[in-house]
Amino acid sequence: QMQLVESGGGLVQAGGSLRLSCAASGGTFSRTAMGWFRQTQGTERQFVAGISWSGGSTFYADSVKGRFTISRDNPKNTVYLQLNNLKPEDTAVYFCAAAAIVTAKATEYDFWGQGTQVTVSP
Repeated sequence: QMQLVESGGGLVQAGGSLRLSCAASGGTFSRTAMGWFRQTQGTERQFVAGISWSGGSTFYADSVKGRFTISRDNPKNTVYLQLNNLKPEDTAVYFCAAAAIVTAKATEYDFWGQGTQVTVSP
């Protein structure tokens, strides 16, 4: 059973950058699609970015296009999310997740990390 651990969150001022990492273990990472989601206290988890198992296909929520970049390093069993030009509305707990096929629907993901907090101050 795959386990996922996020890291790299923190406090940053608006306009700043962070790089989130998600380390996977206990599964076949190289054949697993990965996604990033985020959640605030008053919302359900919302899709942020997804990447196919090969890394050849990526897609993003409209709210982060042009600012966030998802990538993966299969030999290291790690997926990344580069967050640039951060805005206060990006503040949330960010989760990585694994699925058989990349999708924006949280219910289709089989495994989830514990989340890492990103806080963007004005």
